[in-house]
Amino acid sequence: MAVSKPRPAHLHVSPLGTPSRDCSPDYLTMTRDRPATPDRASRSSFSSIRENESTLPQCFSKTKISSYLDPEAIDDLLSPPSPTGSTSSTDSQELKMIQTQTHTHTHTQPHTQPPTKFLPPVTNPNSRLLGYWTPADSFRGWKEIQVKGKLASKSFGDLQILHQVFKDTPKPTKRGGANRPGDAPLERLPTEILTSIINLLALDVPPNGVSRRNVDLMSLLLTSRTLHIATLTTLYSKITIPHSRIFQKFLAHISEHSTLGTIVRRLDFCHFNPAQLFSTAAERSQARNLTSETLLRCLDLTPNLQEFLAQEYLDDDLNADVLRKLFLGLPRLQAVDFCGCTSTKFKEAFTSIVSPDWPPVLSIRRLSLHKCLTLPSVVLETILPRLNHLTHLDVAGTRITDAALAAIPVTARITHLNLAKCTLLSARGVIDFLTNHPAAKELEFLSLATDARSHQLFDAESLNELLPVLPRTLKSLSLKGSKMEPSHVELLRPLTKHLEEFAIGRSLTLADVNRLFLPDENTEDDVQMQLDWVPHTLKYLDLSDFWGQELDLVYLFSSGCAILKNFSEPLEVIEVAEDVFKRVKKSAAAVERAGWKMSECGSRGWLVRQPLKDATTGKPIVRDDGRRSWKMGADSWGMRKIPVARSEVGGMYGSFMFGRKL
Repeated sequence: MAVSKPRPAHLHVSPLGTPSRDCSPDYLTMTRDRPATPDRASRSSFSSIRENESTLPQCFSKTKISSYLDPEAIDDLLSPPSPTGSTSSTDSQELKMIQTQTHTHTHTQPHTQPPTKFLPPVTNPNSRLLGYWTPADSFRGWKEIQVKGKLASKSFGDLQILHQVFKDTPKPTKRGGANRPGDAPLERLPTEILTSIINLLALDVPPNGVSRRNVDLMSLLLTSRTLHIATLTTLYSKITIPHSRIFQKFLAHISEHSTLGTIVRRLDFCHFNPAQLFSTAAERSQARNLTSETLLRCLDLTPNLQEFLAQEYLDDDLNADVLRKLFLGLPRLQAVDFCGCTSTKFKEAFTSIVSPDWPPVLSIRRLSLHKCLTLPSVVLETILPRLNHLTHLDVAGTRITDAALAAIPVTARITHLNLAKCTLLSARGVIDFLTNHPAAKELEFLSLATDARSHQLFDAESLNELLPVLPRTLKSLSLKGSKMEPSHVELLRPLTKHLEEFAIGRSLTLADVNRLFLPDENTEDDVQMQLDWVPHTLKYLDLSDFWGQELDLVYLFSSGCAILKNFSEPLEVIEVAEDVFKRVKKSAAAVERAGWKMSECGSRGWLVRQPLKDATTGKPIVRDDGRRSWKMGADSWGMRKIPVARSEVGGMYGSFMFGRKL
């Protein structure tokens, strides 16, 4: 956006390619075919969508390849620089080791490590999870790490030579100066404070898409022993895997240095695209870089993992052993995302592991099964009752039932709930849950959207029951696909005083929607309404259920409609249906005269308010950048997938959030 901001710390173990800025729908296939049968679903083509820094909201760049993949970098990754300028023997040993592990399907023990010690955090001295691993006191390895070549600092290759870190070398001799080595004021800060500072230097995505990433972090590795330890935590805490060769290198490295595996808190596969390196499935199978066996090995080596983010291109590798490890073998795991996983192997593996014999409580707090179309209801009916601390649940498009929803423990405190296109749910079951269940009293994000062409969850009578019971904590609400009547406006008005996002259902007119922004003026009672009127808080309005001529463009641009006028602020984004967007696009000049612009991403289109200009300077007034804690790292409005980890929008998750139809 307009104001630069620090990003969450991530280790991207591959350089960033140049994202395409072609916004045409022909360039990017975002839509997904409906499954031919309930047990089969086609895999959508890979698409990576990320948010752009801009003075306007809803600005995206889109590409058919991962934005973390640079073909030039592959050779660098396969032959990382060594301290002498050539491939080290340790790297070759690591490659042989991982190949042996892969083909024999056995788990070998990590190599013997030089002595290391654990530093507990100052704020929690008894913690064995939140502390820091450091080499022995004789550590001098940071002095020997070399960052060579123009691509070196952009890739995981730099970290490949961190085996120098744990070498046991003589202590350095004391030198003169104001501070002894390791005794500078900055180095005396608690490690958790140092790490928080260093996290601000880590870039999730370079600002122009091609700049080198994390160069500052690589420099910090060379500064001192203390800063090296703190920086190592930033580099290894969040791992993004864009393709299988990077995964192979990462696995080989933590196999060589098992202590580094204990630092890892997130494994992120949302950018993973196996087809980018291999043209056929046979080639991918022969390479065996990422398989069920190697993935399980990786999970064994990351015992403190807290977030596991997968997507449809990984579903065939999520076998029963991997799923069992995730749910039952990682006691600190808090977030799991299986977005778009629909393969038969995934369904059968999940079905085979669920059992009434599971522990009564699982550690998962944030769960996404977004568009896991093929999972049977028994999976959800087994897992949900065991999520005592659930806060985020995305089951859009799944076979969740009223019984499974009601079985969520009363100790849960759900803030984000996505029930979009859940055709096995009933209006009565949802209303009862929202009215009576203790877990639903603190909701911030709620999607009850349906595709009105094929299914309707709420009719007019059901809405009369639903609207009054919705919690005042809500910031985002989607009633897309529900049948509304003009009488519902009175029930909707109170919601607009605390909502920031609102998706309206069908059967209203644009004049009805206009009443959300203005008090009525025709009766004596309306005078009191005008005196008591409280302005709305809406930033985003979804009118995509107004198809064709249902959205009266003449009225929208007329003086009698407040929606596009300055009076409707803080409203700044209006989503319209695909066919309406095409009509509006033909009148781009009228849109700009009204103070708005058009933006599109995949099959979605928006009208975006242009920022006002300062009367004195003539420069655009700095607008709201859209950052909200409940968005979990996203800046744009109208996301259709709940993030379960706080991070930048990107990869396939970006496509599911902002590039696809419901």
